Amino acid sequence: MIARLRTLTTRWTTLVPVLAVVLLVLTWGRDLPVAVVVLVTVVLAGSVLAAVHHAEVVAHRVGEPFGSLVLAIAVTVIEVALIVTLMVDGGDKSSTLARDTVFAAVMITCNGVVGVCLLVASLRHGTAVFNPEGTGAALTTVATLATLSLVLPTFTTSTPGPEFSSVQLTFAALSSLILYGLFVATQTVRHRDHFLPVTRQGEVITADDHAGVPSSRDALISLGLLGLALIGVVGLAKGVSPTIESGVEAAGLHQAVVGVVIALLVLLPETIAALRSARRDRVQTSLNLALGSAMASIGLTIPAVALASIWLSGPLVLGLGATYMVLLALTVVVGSLTVVPGRATPLQGGVHLVLFLAYLELAINP
Repeated sequence: MIARLRTLTTRWTTLVPVLAVVLLVLTWGRDLPVAVVVLVTVVLAGSVLAAVHHAEVVAHRVGEPFGSLVLAIAVTVIEVALIVTLMVDGGDKSSTLARDTVFAAVMITCNGVVGVCLLVASLRHGTAVFNPEGTGAALTTVATLATLSLVLPTFTTSTPGPEFSSVQLTFAALSSLILYGLFVATQTVRHRDHFLPVTRQGEVITADDHAGVPSSRDALISLGLLGLALIGVVGLAKGVSPTIESGVEAAGLHQAVVGVVIALLVLLPETIAALRSARRDRVQTSLNLALGSAMASIGLTIPAVALASIWLSGPLVLGLGATYMVLLALTVVVGSLTVVPGRATPLQGGVHLVLFLAYLELAINP
């Protein structure tokens, strides 16, 4: 039965990226009827799942913490593609889309994913154990990136509104890339052991006993299919983007909900991967995935939209409002108190989940 399930998984994750590219060629630049939009949406969701599956194969081949890095970058490429695609077609209505999506990714990962993983691990194993040095470094970088990119624009005076001037936006983009690059170097080279799972006695776990390591051939095939899946996601998102925006508008919801939908779509598969690690008592891997995604979301999305703003005609609003700034500050404080001991109980997981639910409530009813 297990072998049959593996074969089935291999087949659909191979077929869906190819199907996505074929469907992209057939639908590119055309007005799509409702039935085709539904089909494209299903294939788009399948492409996201297939992309992260193949990223997991590559990640398992290269090992931790490189694996978490591969997943985070793959998911962020999808997110950036969706944001830029919607901004190109959205005009002034999409001026806050990058801000809303990046902030949604931070809230989903730092509160939703972290909260549910801590809760699952602590309920299953008594306490959730992780390395405070690596996790603290990741949280510090996320907090700095979020403040520089999403908080400061609200208080600058060079341009009216919560926007950066061209010079300020360039500085924010370069700073994001530099900080993300420094973190990657720290995670993968200088202090790799800080980001590896630990035992309950604090010993670093260097071996992965979950499954056999894929062969180089399998990893290369997955790398190629990952590229096809990402191309499919980027192209198909352009076809369904008008439907997403019109659906949110028809439901009478705030425009920020579009950002939440995008972030939930691209982060759902990674959330599943983080939950798997939490169930196996590899909480550090779960936190690497969550905080790494938040960091990549800011560190790669902000430079991408800054570059895209050169040819986009509408404004680029990055500054958060007062309500969201309070939520961000509370998330940083709570996250810091969670990280310091290196252990967490169901209480810490519950606190993070409540913050996540508060964010969802305020996104729907601002």
